Amino acid sequence: MSEMANHNFGRQFFEQFARIGAALGNANRLQLLELLAQGERNVETLSQIAGLSLANTSQHLRNLRQAGLVTNRKSGLKVFYRISNDDVVRLISALRRVAECQSAEVETLINKYLTVKDDLEPVRRLDLLSRARDGLVTVLDVRPPEEFAAGHIPGAINIPLIDLERRLKDLTEDEEIVAYCRGPHCVLAFDAIAKLRQYGFKAQRLEDGYPEWRASGLPIEQENHV
Repeated sequence: MSEMANHNFGRQFFEQFARIGAALGNANRLQLLELLAQGERNVETLSQIAGLSLANTSQHLRNLRQAGLVTNRKSGLKVFYRISNDDVVRLISALRRVAECQSAEVETLINKYLTVKDDLEPVRRLDLLSRARDGLVTVLDVRPPEEFAAGHIPGAINIPLIDLERRLKDLTEDEEIVAYCRGPHCVLAFDAIAKLRQYGFKAQRLEDGYPEWRASGLPIEQENHV
């Protein structure tokens, strides 16, 4: 292969990388990817959760599909989307780690909104897996019920954050609780931990969320497909 051919190949190769990078270069699309990492959703539901218009949601999803990051299917009049595969979850996790290490603004946001609620070291995945199998902890999923049904950590109980105070009686005070939600910076888990400690429970966060747990190859449970 000539030097010019090598150059052309390299240019075309990186152009395909750039397509994916461009698809990720939008905060709304990253939010949609995080939501889809929890399980399959239709466009209308994604629009409501993300607080976007239906037209904007559809356009963002088309961009993500064209980049190969999501797939879709039709069921009647509805269009459902899902993450293409767990490599996409790993890509988002890598992007998050780079932002944490290289962006002072990200560090400031984490300290301002999250660390003030919980500055303790989170529980690592394998530690939780071992302790849960031995019956030493209560695993608490604070995501909405439809996300829990689509997939969750084995043995977890689902108490959405909005219902937590009302359902404290369902938890045992003398047993440690490990809470998780959509990812390492999901506010739901931080708020749940703060609320549980306020009522005297011994509670910690999982180091990340359900998508990272699944993408790492650890066991999951599913109740149905959303």
